[in-house]
Amino acid sequence: MTQAERLDFLVEQFKADSIDYKDLQTPGDVVGKRRLLRSLMNIRSPRHIDDLILRVQDEYLKGVADEHGIVEVNDIPIRSECLSIWQGDITRLSVDAIVNAANSQMLGCFIPMHTCIDNCIHTYAGVQLREECNRQMNQLRAKFGADYQQPTGIPMLTDGYNLPAKKVIHVVGPIVQFSLTHELEQDLANCYINTLNMCMENSLKTVAFCCISTGVFHFPNERAAEIAVSTVRSWLSEHPGVMDRVIFNVFKDEDRGYYERLI
Repeated sequence: MTQAERLDFLVEQFKADSIDYKDLQTPGDVVGKRRLLRSLMNIRSPRHIDDLILRVQDEYLKGVADEHGIVEVNDIPIRSECLSIWQGDITRLSVDAIVNAANSQMLGCFIPMHTCIDNCIHTYAGVQLREECNRQMNQLRAKFGADYQQPTGIPMLTDGYNLPAKKVIHVVGPIVQFSLTHELEQDLANCYINTLNMCMENSLKTVAFCCISTGVFHFPNERAAEIAVSTVRSWLSEHPGVMDRVIFNVFKDEDRGYYERLI
């Protein structure tokens, strides 16, 4: 199959898989087809999928990754110690682990075409990622009760599937509803500490952090960057030689400016 044929196949298969959208008209252009496929993937609940569909999806997403351009660790300059800043799409990074700013349900973003990092990571990893998250959450609910939700700052490790990254570390950051408090700042610091501890426990030597809790979680961007850098530096000083590279991945120019001032 060509990439165009894979796209056509997947659009029709994911439409047929959806009760509400099986009769939706398929756009005639590639951009429209890609948007429709992503949307259908975004809304799909975690469940079994046919092996052929999965195989074609994997081939298609590998092609998309190559098209977007895979960024290797050695392509990113070191600014200080083993710390780097990289501005762009975190799903392009070929590292041991990327960090996903997840919600407490841990199943990804179900809003079609949403621009949040959770949506992007689940889209380009493929539907297997949501299935694995669901399996892990079901195991936790069996242990802690049907109402279990992932606590703030407690990371979950999954495979990266079709991402260039080997693994994804999902972590729920603190939500700032009113004023910023010391407790919320400590919760954010714990996201970085616990994620780095998970890297150490699983021999993951390179990790890319997103800007946890900024955006829709309303943590002030500058303070979030200060906490991220100081916490990571403190952890690295206590665990020398454990990590080869820690990358702060930013998307906005504003955040890049904060990190460049701090590192």
